[in-house]
Amino acid sequence: MNALYFYLFILVHPYLALWFTSFEKAGRKSWEALIPGYNYYVAFKISCNKPWWALLMLFPGVHIVMWAVVNLSYIRKFGHFSWQDTLQGIFFPYILMAKLKNEEVRPATNWANPKEINERSIGDHIVLFLCFPVVGHLVATLFGFFSSDKAGKKTKIKEWGDSIVFALVAASIIRTYVFEPFKIPTGSMEKTLLVGDFLFVNKLAYGPKVPVTPLSFPLVHNFIPWVNIKSYSDLETCNYTRLPGMGKVERYDVVVFNYPSGDTAVYDPRMPNGLMGHDYHGIVNNEAIRYWMETKDSKIREIAMKIANPITEEAYFQARGTVFNEDAIEFIDNIEKWKSFARRKLAVEKVAQDNEGVLINHYGVIYRPVDKRENYIKRCVAIPGDVIEIKNAKLYVNGKPAKIAENQNLRYIVPNPTDLNNNLPDKTFHNQMYQTYGLEKDRDYGVYGGGSEFKMNLTASELKKLKRDFPKVKFILELEERYEQRIGKDSFAKYGYSPAEMINNLNTFPKDIYHGNTMTNFEKITIPKKGTTVKLTKENIAIYRRIITAYEGHKLLEKADGFYIDSKKATSYKFAMNYYWMMGDNRYNSADSRVWGFVPEDHIVGKASIVWFSNSGIEEIGIRWNRVFKFIK
Repeated sequence: MNALYFYLFILVHPYLALWFTSFEKAGRKSWEALIPGYNYYVAFKISCNKPWWALLMLFPGVHIVMWAVVNLSYIRKFGHFSWQDTLQGIFFPYILMAKLKNEEVRPATNWANPKEINERSIGDHIVLFLCFPVVGHLVATLFGFFSSDKAGKKTKIKEWGDSIVFALVAASIIRTYVFEPFKIPTGSMEKTLLVGDFLFVNKLAYGPKVPVTPLSFPLVHNFIPWVNIKSYSDLETCNYTRLPGMGKVERYDVVVFNYPSGDTAVYDPRMPNGLMGHDYHGIVNNEAIRYWMETKDSKIREIAMKIANPITEEAYFQARGTVFNEDAIEFIDNIEKWKSFARRKLAVEKVAQDNEGVLINHYGVIYRPVDKRENYIKRCVAIPGDVIEIKNAKLYVNGKPAKIAENQNLRYIVPNPTDLNNNLPDKTFHNQMYQTYGLEKDRDYGVYGGGSEFKMNLTASELKKLKRDFPKVKFILELEERYEQRIGKDSFAKYGYSPAEMINNLNTFPKDIYHGNTMTNFEKITIPKKGTTVKLTKENIAIYRRIITAYEGHKLLEKADGFYIDSKKATSYKFAMNYYWMMGDNRYNSADSRVWGFVPEDHIVGKASIVWFSNSGIEEIGIRWNRVFKFIK
């Protein structure tokens, strides 16, 4: 339901509650209850002696909490404290409100009178429980051990009930409209931001968004931990609205945004190491391939038997690769059928393969509104209207090499590790790498190929130091070549790619068999700009398909005679929003726009501003004191 209806209800509420019949009992004029907005000012004055709280009614989501606060406080002004009265005041106050015209305002609670305290005891417990279930009582009980209730002062339950409700209101407003704490869960922005960094996201930088789902618990994002239930309600919804900010997204800003591919998600509570927040559309592609390969299992085993009898794991995977390459064209010719099959399986059977190839039982496929999609953090490398291209791991923006961030790093292969470690004991070598070059084991480098080579993620300055100190060591930039269509040549006559290349094309944006992008070599793309128009072709429709459907809400049909948008034939499309291209500074370990494409403006959350704390999680390193209160650039 649109938030407009909630505000209309709030405007009508004072008349339904018959405030004009009870205002005089509280020493006010009846006509004051009839003036919209002012009536809430007076009601808060009567009930809490805090008339400015009426301003909090302007904030979506918060307005419902404050509506309950003013109603409950108002009826308690007339002596209604029982648990039945408390629940009515919070959820449906109209029966009690109608009776107030025949009642008198009571003096404030005498906290030195045990009878009055007992009268409101259960009601206060209910308020505290609704504010912060269980935890609120645990906190109040804990502090109760250190200080007992004193005659003439509020009970601990009442104090904590009042404190928590307004702490939650304040936290909700600050978190939604000013700044939000954020923890770096993955290494996609290393070495600019490290796993274990805690930072503040400045929402005033680009203008805070009015939440799409404002009815939400303020201290968590989309799910409440431990109990695994949604932290928000779809009962009230808002259209995309951004309030004025201090500026706009600039090229090379470090930006926090809602995950664009997170409209549909596989719910796995093992996050951040599970499937949740990862690319659902990529998961569908992988599951489609997995189910197709299962139909080939008998053929795989037949070939594996010829390699080794009994079948070894090595023989099985060798045979699997052979069958994959031989029969891939069969999968390509039926790809949409297999993707549809995978979607049904994900939704019904709730089984999927994780990033390490292990089958896991998940909790189903869920939809998420924009503001409740996972928060991601990347560097904005291109703004609306820019043209980007990646050649051999080098990014070009508008035909020129892009600015290289101080801590941007690329992956290099060291083919002979002994040239680097000089056969030092592992602990000595790892200590040397950290103390001399600031490189952490497994985060910045690792051993691969059974110890036959190193792979190192290095910034330009780190690479320079290592080359200086180890002049004989070779550092080879790891690259993936971009597949080029070769129509009419040998086995490429039908598609222009080999079947294996087409399947590999599904890993990167736009996840289309005819776009041969890789993470280090990427085709030239123009970032969509609001108000500009693009001609639609069968070659570029894959690039704009999600913009038209998922982000801007149109119905797209692709037929033999062309494209139909909202049932009307279309040869072009005009963009309704601005879009951005985001990439991680850790170029080889980042799920970013190269995987899921453009970031719409309504997904932008704020600008990463400062690291206020950092814990490496590594026993030998511990807290990274040099990163505390470090500005992000």
